[in-house]
Amino acid sequence: MWRSREMCTFDKDKGPRRLMKKGLTLILVGHINFILGAIVHGNVLRHISRPSQHITTEYTVANIISVTSGLLSIASGIIAIVVSRNIHVLKLQIGLLIVSFLNALLSVACCTGLLLAIGITVAQSGQGLMLGCNDTQVPINARSPVSAQCPFDTTRIYDTTLSLWVPCAILSAVEVGLSLWCFIVGLALRGLAPCGNSYIKEQLEEEAERSAHSQRLMGQPLNPDA
Repeated sequence: MWRSREMCTFDKDKGPRRLMKKGLTLILVGHINFILGAIVHGNVLRHISRPSQHITTEYTVANIISVTSGLLSIASGIIAIVVSRNIHVLKLQIGLLIVSFLNALLSVACCTGLLLAIGITVAQSGQGLMLGCNDTQVPINARSPVSAQCPFDTTRIYDTTLSLWVPCAILSAVEVGLSLWCFIVGLALRGLAPCGNSYIKEQLEEEAERSAHSQRLMGQPLNPDA
């Protein structure tokens, strides 16, 4: 109970600034993840996406999810920043809930897919990276000195792919944490379980009512003295 209450704490004074910082971090991480995913696909994996009509599923799917996760993280960061400046708007609160939840799921799938692709690549010594090359009498893998006729440059393809995939997996894990934090903030703002006792929703509604009442009073014309 105490742990749940600590997680759902959102200070209406300092909370918006923290939410803005998390949003900026999400945008930064999403941009880096998107760029790394695009580099992997453009320079490394585009030659083996459909080599001789044999699709390397673990590589293609993991990379597509990585790029998509980066784009959704950027969108989540933008929404978080907008919510931090318009903390009372109901539609933005719901948008933050939905987008951060979807981004957390996609980031988990991205991290899992990348770890799976890394594991398969290491276990097979990068043999899957050499699909599309002409077969020789000796089994080809990305770490063997066997020469083969390939439609792409095989120099350090194994090391290059792993050196890009590992940061992508780490950044995807960071995206999961940031997205979950934004999702919990959305729960607190809407007063939903397990953050129903945070009272931030009631505070924001009371503040909005006072602001609306003040505006109505200011808008009323003054009656002249009889």
